[in-house]
Amino acid sequence: MDLQTRILIVDDDEGIRSLISDFLVKHGYATAVAADPLEMRAMMGREHFDLIVLDVMMPREDGLTALRQLGADAPPVIMLSAVGSDVDRIVGLEMGADDYLAKPCNPRELLARIRTVLRRRATPTAVNDDGPQPVDVASQELDSGDALHFAGWRMDIGLRLLFDPANQLITLSDGEFRLLRAFAEHPRRVLTRDQLLDWSRGEDSEHYDRAIDVQLSRLRRKLAEGEGGQDIIRTVRNEGYLFVPAVTATQSAT
Repeated sequence: MDLQTRILIVDDDEGIRSLISDFLVKHGYATAVAADPLEMRAMMGREHFDLIVLDVMMPREDGLTALRQLGADAPPVIMLSAVGSDVDRIVGLEMGADDYLAKPCNPRELLARIRTVLRRRATPTAVNDDGPQPVDVASQELDSGDALHFAGWRMDIGLRLLFDPANQLITLSDGEFRLLRAFAEHPRRVLTRDQLLDWSRGEDSEHYDRAIDVQLSRLRRKLAEGEGGQDIIRTVRNEGYLFVPAVTATQSAT
């Protein structure tokens, strides 16, 4: 990880600031901390940051107010809030946040969200007037209208649907879909269990550590129900798992 990737953590709780900062530093990021939005803006005036982790519930000025005041050239923002309702999450996202996590959150999940947001901001979306274009999934970030294609299969990202080569719907649970997407977004490389946890866990991440092995077993069994699905995920002894087919993403024109 490039140490020039700088993350600003804004939270009135010193313990949370230190916990997140220490964890991110261990994973190769440079961090700075601010106790409130006023200090955040002062630091942004002096330094460049690639991403902001911003708490919602703070005295004097809350995180949503601070988010609203950020300009169009501000770095991406991940909101943290002790209020984790769908309404609060939607409000935060509609106000311009790039992601929203309920507190207390697993630091590993925050790390995964940070990586995803940074990838999305670093990679421009391909647009073509002639309609959807196939692109290399390894170099593009996906939107809700996109689909992943591999070995005749199709994953609809927005609708969270999977179709086999015969266009038959394969029903997946939310966890199974996230796990398959993690594989499909990192094809033809050996993935460790920890990487799969980082890329596929959801809001129930505390329990997902214990469930991923079951999810993987069920996913492979369901893939085997479709044409050629039994050879899509291969076990690499003592290393992890390999998603065998090449993958392309069909991106919607905007």
